[in-house]
Amino acid sequence: MSPHHHHPPLFAGWVRRARTSLLLCGSLLAGTAWAQGMGMPADEAAEASAPTTAAAAPSPAADQTPPSLRQQANAASPAPASAGRSQGGQLPRESGQEYREYDLRPYTGYLPKQDHPEQAVVDWILRETGTDVWFGQPFGFLSADRDTLSVYHTPEMQAVVSDVVDRFVSGNTDPQVVNLRMMTVGNPNWRSRVHLAMQHVSVQSPGVQAWLLTKENAALIVAMLKQRSDAQEVQMVDVVTHNGQNEELSSIRGRNYVRNVRQAPTGWPPYEPETGEVQEGYRLELSPLLSPDGATLDCVIRAEIDQVDRLVPVDLDLPLPNGQTHRARIEVPQVVSWRLHERFRWPTDMVLLLSCGVVASPDRLPSAVPLLNLDALTGTTAGRADALLFVEFRGRASDNLIKTPQMARVPGADFTRGRY
Repeated sequence: MSPHHHHPPLFAGWVRRARTSLLLCGSLLAGTAWAQGMGMPADEAAEASAPTTAAAAPSPAADQTPPSLRQQANAASPAPASAGRSQGGQLPRESGQEYREYDLRPYTGYLPKQDHPEQAVVDWILRETGTDVWFGQPFGFLSADRDTLSVYHTPEMQAVVSDVVDRFVSGNTDPQVVNLRMMTVGNPNWRSRVHLAMQHVSVQSPGVQAWLLTKENAALIVAMLKQRSDAQEVQMVDVVTHNGQNEELSSIRGRNYVRNVRQAPTGWPPYEPETGEVQEGYRLELSPLLSPDGATLDCVIRAEIDQVDRLVPVDLDLPLPNGQTHRARIEVPQVVSWRLHERFRWPTDMVLLLSCGVVASPDRLPSAVPLLNLDALTGTTAGRADALLFVEFRGRASDNLIKTPQMARVPGADFTRGRY
């Protein structure tokens, strides 16, 4: 008899089924224990560890990944660190900041054709507060559309903003007239006769002087200057503007010069001049803002003067195919420039007079007789003059007979006027 025991077939089948059931139960218990160890409830753990049919069975790689990690893998990638973090709708209030909205419709409603009239309000707030307070500590912001100005800052800063807004919404909404008169005087000794009639005003721009005059004294000074042979009125115009908006006056002309010499494509002459153009003239920007009672005027004035003082000649020796040289001349512009960007405040019943000093004259006039135009022969410009600007507030446009602008009599000059 063989030493091995032979079991009946029925008994052997029962043993195989019992062994399979034990292995399946052990697998279920191990899966449930692992899922509970991951923090899942017992019922969810049992469901997670339950066997699936062959048709829905996951791949071996997915079967090794926890469900929570599989969900994270399917979700969108996290936002980069530079995207910042949410504060849950709360703004910093370490300095007592508060949020306020200001209604701009009483002002902007009168400017239906003006593009972004609220920008003037923002500009004047920044002129009053400076820009640093909106980009440092304490935290704050300033935003505006045509109807509403939104501000978040300290109560002290809100008071400043409120004062500026009142000058727009509670002030005069009718168009206002500001008269500008620009003159040039060859010799600055005109001051000796009218010095006692002018009240000096401090100015930050170097070389610029400012005075306040009564309207009567301003008229006398203008009449006196017109009697001088070295004085000339460049421009006199009534600027019609709404309160706080910007206006621009300009007189720009181009001056040609020879900037380079290049080989001629035809072969003869061997070289041809290449011309360029430099812009000269003046630009004047004005932004007046009335007080609510109309007694004082704040005005930001920006002026730019560029003039070609002379064209410096430079001779060039250029080679020819036969070994000789060809003499040609180019020109280098010598430009004189002057800049002013200043804010003034004065009573509306007085006149502001600005002197730019003896600078490049903004009204270089060509000779009426071409044969006597020495500038064309020498390349120089004797354009030095004391540039004067009279600024006078004349009230509402409806109360004034608006004069036709009298522009400088410069042939070919491009005079433009409009908002920017």
